[in-house]
Amino acid sequence: MVRKIVTRLLTGLLVLWLAASAAFVAIHALPGRIEDVLAGDLSYPGLRESIAAQWGLDHSLPWQYGRFLLRLAHGDLGISFVMQQPVLAVLGSQLWPTVQLAAAAGVLAIVLALVVATSTAGFSGGAGAWASRIASTLELAFTSTPVFWLGMLLLIAFSFHWRLFPVSGAAGWCALVLPAVTLALPTAGVLSQVMREALETTLDKPFVMTVRARGVSEAALRVRHVLRHALLPVVTLGGWLIGGLLGGAVITEKMFGRPGIGSVTLAAVTSQDVPVVLAVVLLAAFVHVVMSTLLDVAYLFIDPRLRNS
Repeated sequence: MVRKIVTRLLTGLLVLWLAASAAFVAIHALPGRIEDVLAGDLSYPGLRESIAAQWGLDHSLPWQYGRFLLRLAHGDLGISFVMQQPVLAVLGSQLWPTVQLAAAAGVLAIVLALVVATSTAGFSGGAGAWASRIASTLELAFTSTPVFWLGMLLLIAFSFHWRLFPVSGAAGWCALVLPAVTLALPTAGVLSQVMREALETTLDKPFVMTVRARGVSEAALRVRHVLRHALLPVVTLGGWLIGGLLGGAVITEKMFGRPGIGSVTLAAVTSQDVPVVLAVVLLAAFVHVVMSTLLDVAYLFIDPRLRNS
């Protein structure tokens, strides 16, 4: 098991190296000089000379590549020439609001999916069947609804009409509710659909009849016995979706006037702040690698059969 975990960690480092290498190649593949690409629309004395010195453009390409990787390894993401400060400082000041939003949305999506799927899966008649149909309809609706449209509906209902939550720009947990719900509902819809299908497949297994014969309640059967067998596909999809919340935060943070990586990314794209955009791309790759690595390790604890495979 330790060997499998170490192997997965090394694979994650390999993916990060490939992502960094792809970013380096992309920068050098753009038309024009590197100094002009990184400077964007800015033009003041000494700017391009400073960029050339920072990136070592007077050296060979392998030397520049090695210096680029070494800087990344030391956490040096370069300088934002638009904001006149290190990129790490720019992202660091905005990272925590995005982490709060993504974490709140991820937890809410998982809880909603667990509650809805475990309470509606496997019923063929009566009130349970109607609950399953209603849940399936709502899941499909939330999954198909664009994030920006869902956010607008929530703002109109809970901020403009009922005035239960602030519109934008406020601090505290109240300002986090609507953005988190906006991000969580589409994710919860997908997770709930996959989880219900996995639960229904597991409920048809022979061991379920044996557990029921022992007098175990239906709730205990689903939570303690069936859920664990149905978790693997859900964990796989859930990790990918939760890792992708960083991308969804771009629209949501702008819509609700929240600070965060999304607002910084949009501003960087608009102002052609290439170093910041490059850092956000590498940050997104890092988040996905970390999530996939944690999921692969979690598989070993969820399904003991994978430890000996």
